[in-house]
Amino acid sequence: LDYMPAQWKPKRMARHTQLAYAATQMALKHADFNPGLEESATVLPICIGVSTSAMDVLERGFCELQERGPRGVNPGVVRNCQPQAVAHLIAEKLGVETEAATISSACPSGIDAIAAAALQIRSAKADMAIAGGADAHVMPLAMASFASAGLSSLANSDPAHASRPYDSASDSGVISEGAGVIILENLEHAIGRGAETYLEITGYAAQTDHDADDPFAGLAATMRLALANACRDAREIDYICSYGPGHPVLDAGEVKMIRRVFGAAADHVPVSSIKGVTGNPLAAAGPFQLIACALAFKHNVIPPTANHDSPNFDCDLDFVPKKARKARLNCVLINVRGLGGGNSSMVVERVQMI
Repeated sequence: LDYMPAQWKPKRMARHTQLAYAATQMALKHADFNPGLEESATVLPICIGVSTSAMDVLERGFCELQERGPRGVNPGVVRNCQPQAVAHLIAEKLGVETEAATISSACPSGIDAIAAAALQIRSAKADMAIAGGADAHVMPLAMASFASAGLSSLANSDPAHASRPYDSASDSGVISEGAGVIILENLEHAIGRGAETYLEITGYAAQTDHDADDPFAGLAATMRLALANACRDAREIDYICSYGPGHPVLDAGEVKMIRRVFGAAADHVPVSSIKGVTGNPLAAAGPFQLIACALAFKHNVIPPTANHDSPNFDCDLDFVPKKARKARLNCVLINVRGLGGGNSSMVVERVQMI
């Protein structure tokens, strides 16, 4: 990757913006796509998801205010804290006609941004799009808040094994940070330029929990809608790339909803969470999961649930523990949940060449 942060004045950018721009450069290189050299009759959509924007800039700005007074605050704080800053920076650096948009829906932000960009292509408004999610919350204030809420593991003595999705020894999840960006493309357009294709997005849905007596029901409804939009039955799903943050209550709630939707088929479909390796990068979680599924299709392998030694009492599915499993996948369901009860599900399939 030919990316040097110092060239882009990192002190003037939030960390999640830097991560997203680096991920965009990696995605463009991997897709062999140079927007400046491509002739297109449509504007290039850029859609990026963020949950809580620029925590590092906010914390530094507050420290500057306390230590130096109002005149000592970096004038770029307000600009860099705008949720739209990431998409705008990518658009600015590409130097072509773009439509930059931001989605903010907690942890599902990244997968929701990808779905929004895919809709642009599906409706023939664009041939290609750049989409993904980014977050960087590993700062004292944010981490203290997560810990106070019981959403961050206290297993500090063994950090490599602290994130334990669906495991009986898990006390909570592990907050991480990162950016995941992908290039979306109309299939005919991709074939025409000789691009490598990984998967096809065939279904998507988003819905919020609304019943206090059935707190995870929104996820069940979302899975059903995504399957219906893809014209698929639950029995046709070969693998579920789950949200699985490692929090005992959240993990058990997702398992309960998978059983509600899949019925007896839940006993036969592999389910794994990549967060045992990645932690929970919030808005980047969905893009990370989608990228993991792309590689699963390519390499005919199901990613494992790392650090899964013994199941939580309420978690009784096939979690592909600790070791990847060889399998040819054709149809996969991705789940993402967020604070506030937002749920998003996406169905992705092996590309059928035309």
